[in-house]
Amino acid sequence: MGGDCEPVNSKRGTLNNHSGFSPPSPFHSGKWLVRTCLYAVLFLWVSPAALAQQADQSGTAATIRALEHEWAEGQSRVDARALDLIFDNALVYLEYGSLVSKGEYLARIKRQNPQLDLITYEGTTVRIFGGTALVIGTYAEKRTRTGKTEAQRWRFIDTWAYKNGSWVLIAAGAAPITR
Repeated sequence: MGGDCEPVNSKRGTLNNHSGFSPPSPFHSGKWLVRTCLYAVLFLWVSPAALAQQADQSGTAATIRALEHEWAEGQSRVDARALDLIFDNALVYLEYGSLVSKGEYLARIKRQNPQLDLITYEGTTVRIFGGTALVIGTYAEKRTRTGKTEAQRWRFIDTWAYKNGSWVLIAAGAAPITR
């Protein structure tokens, strides 16, 4: 109550006799410490989750690529049984502009003679959306018919779904690449 005026803290600011009114400082209220700790905890919690998701997606992409290669091998060997394990029962395949069911596709595989000598993937991209994966790419087929070797390049998109603990092909389409 003397003549000296001490700084007074309030929610609105600080009044002191040297500079007049100054705005509140976040350092005085302790909110900066709470915010900093909150951001640090959020960063430490989200970072491992993001890294785990990236690792999981790269593992899933590798699994999908392996299944794509199994499909190519099954096709080359005319192995309908192997393809049956990879294809979902509700598979829809777009082939030369026609929709083909799993049963129709496998029946065609069983009827055809081993013609494909080689299927080579030229490039694929796997995009994962939760329990669904899209594979987009190109491949080349090399086959021998009546002693003559033919080659054809294709562009494709395949859709895989994670069902009952495994990945299965649910939809696919391929179109020949014309030069």
